[in-house]
Amino acid sequence: MSTIVHFEIPADELERAKKFYAELFSWKIEKYPGPMEYWMITTINEKGEKAIDGGMMKRQNPQQPITAYIDVPSIDEYAVKVEKLGGKVIVPKSAVPGVGYFAVCLDTENNCFAIWENDKNAK
Repeated sequence: MSTIVHFEIPADELERAKKFYAELFSWKIEKYPGPMEYWMITTINEKGEKAIDGGMMKRQNPQQPITAYIDVPSIDEYAVKVEKLGGKVIVPKSAVPGVGYFAVCLDTENNCFAIWENDKNAK
């Protein structure tokens, strides 16, 4: 069964947003090595165990929402399913080199979500 594996928070002012979430929820926020400025968020549950991780990046457009990434076995198959069920793929399959692939979608109610496929060979 597919589950949420990552969330992403866009920010106009990264330092302000990092401070807000770190102080509010005690999240650990660290720079991710890569070609773009991206910050990894580590969360823990009430038992002190690692929970769903996330990321923070510079907002790409004024209406960019917080996005949940849902793990799927195949971006290609699920992109077809999204559209067959009345949704839309608004950012086609894109690689995160050495990590996996994602596509950003809208559901039938115009809610944004992303599908994620792990693949260490992604280019």
